[in-house]
Amino acid sequence: MPADVYMNGKYVGEVDDPKFFVDLFKAERRRGTIQPNVNIYYDEDMNEVRVEGERGRARRPLIVVKDGVPLLTEKHIEQIRKGELGWNDLVQQGIIEFLDAAEEENALIAFSEDELTPEHTHLEITPFVMFSLSTSMVPFANHTPTPRVNYGGKNIKQGVGLYVANYLIRMDMDVNLLHYPQIPIVQTLTYDVSNYAARPAGQNVVVAIMSYEGYNMEDSIIVNKASVERGFARSTYFRPSITEELRYSGGLMDKICIPEKEVVGYKSEHDYRLLEKDGIIFPEAKVSEGDVVIGKTSPPRFLSSLDEYSLSTATRRESSEIVPHGEKGIVDFVLITESEEGNKLVQVRIRDDRPAEVGDKFTSRHGQKGVIGLIVPEADMPFTASGIVPDIIFSPHSVPSRMTISHLIELVGGKVGALTGRYVDGTTFHSESETDLRRELLSLGFRENGVEAMYNPINGKIMKARIFVGNMYYLKLKHLVANKLHARARGPIQLLTRQPTEGRAKEGGLRLGEMEKDCFVAHGASLLLKERFDSDKTIVPVCEKCGLIAIHDAYRKRLYCPVCGDEGEVDEIEMSYAFKLILDEFKALGIYPKIKLKNKF
Repeated sequence: MPADVYMNGKYVGEVDDPKFFVDLFKAERRRGTIQPNVNIYYDEDMNEVRVEGERGRARRPLIVVKDGVPLLTEKHIEQIRKGELGWNDLVQQGIIEFLDAAEEENALIAFSEDELTPEHTHLEITPFVMFSLSTSMVPFANHTPTPRVNYGGKNIKQGVGLYVANYLIRMDMDVNLLHYPQIPIVQTLTYDVSNYAARPAGQNVVVAIMSYEGYNMEDSIIVNKASVERGFARSTYFRPSITEELRYSGGLMDKICIPEKEVVGYKSEHDYRLLEKDGIIFPEAKVSEGDVVIGKTSPPRFLSSLDEYSLSTATRRESSEIVPHGEKGIVDFVLITESEEGNKLVQVRIRDDRPAEVGDKFTSRHGQKGVIGLIVPEADMPFTASGIVPDIIFSPHSVPSRMTISHLIELVGGKVGALTGRYVDGTTFHSESETDLRRELLSLGFRENGVEAMYNPINGKIMKARIFVGNMYYLKLKHLVANKLHARARGPIQLLTRQPTEGRAKEGGLRLGEMEKDCFVAHGASLLLKERFDSDKTIVPVCEKCGLIAIHDAYRKRLYCPVCGDEGEVDEIEMSYAFKLILDEFKALGIYPKIKLKNKF
């Protein structure tokens, strides 16, 4: 039966024998007469042949199988080892081909060579290619539920490490740099393939799984203070301040300098104390919130007539770069250059030392993320019979419901690797077996199940329960508490609504939501509620007769209604400024918002 043929979604004709046509097409593509990036798919239900060659399709490589035998032989593998054959050669010879999602519908793909039957058309190069680059870095991932493996892959991306080697000469926004990054003891094949050793993003630590004083409840972790003092999870945070001398109409321009006292918006002499003669701060200067980093003045914003241009020199305004709210650090690097337009450009990079502190976020590679709940002095940390003090105490309640068995296997594998001085292979589907690792641990003089007797540091007595202890690769994530800490009393407000600004960067207010309000209502804290909901409280004169907002004439010290004049009685009413604003908007729409006043008493 003839079938319609579509090329990139457009109808191009029909073929009498669609299956023969598709087989012939694939054979010619493998021979090299058709481009390897073109895919073909036969839809039996619709009786359509679809040929796709456009960009933007996700395609993946597979080994071609003929009569149940893969085309990739031992001879080819030997040639690859010797460097005689490369990836592109295998693709050109038709041994490996790329399939898109549509062509994969017509294929039967074997997971491993043992599963091959005459019906199979392709073989996976290796089973873990189903994962992304970061997800394939999760060791023993086939022992853990899919969501946790996904979380683990996401968390690996957020790890603080050595992101580039030339960080000293770069001006990147919001950058963290780990001081002592390490290569994991338990690795997957991806670590070698991706050259992870050149830019590691974590550290190997000793982890004990136990509850301790309640400070590691709800996913939080307890950290050994001595480990922090020795450099565990110590990082540096970099943030640049950038400013440019812009040019404006009429030949006016910005000027980088120490602003003079006549300038509109002049701060105080104390704020400019760190600037040198050229208006730029010096390297290694200690700065904190509000300090000026680059001094700058700008011409007035609005110049309507020519007369004002002559006055502009006298009425310049302050537009310096300052250290943002809630930040501090040391000036690390000063760069003076030119922008694309030829304007003077100054960039100042500020660094801040960030040792691990309570509230910083950490994770293993298995989606077991948590924040530091307590940093404990080494003398108060439990210890094993051999004198090992854990760096991290991890809550046992984090494991049962999440079923992250890979987390536990890594602890055993890391322990074996640390004791034998070798890297342990944890590649998904091809890892060293748990049985072998346990047997090896037993031969090293430890219990094969990874538990050890631990001593209570307070009274020196041995703990009744055996504690699961091992080595593990932990990541410090970029979500540092110092960048999220935010509090405010009174501060800046929006011009339109007179409500507090939004966001930490703008020194914004902290919102009290519906649920927080319900808590106060349940407690009967009425005055606290009233106080919390008056961020835009305003006193408005209202006419009792017509119910419209009256006028307060401050010059004549009198209140009167614009409609009723002096006839109406005017009262001053307390209301939200946002409510007053919506009344004004109603009036603009021609709606009469009448306020009916009732006596309180």
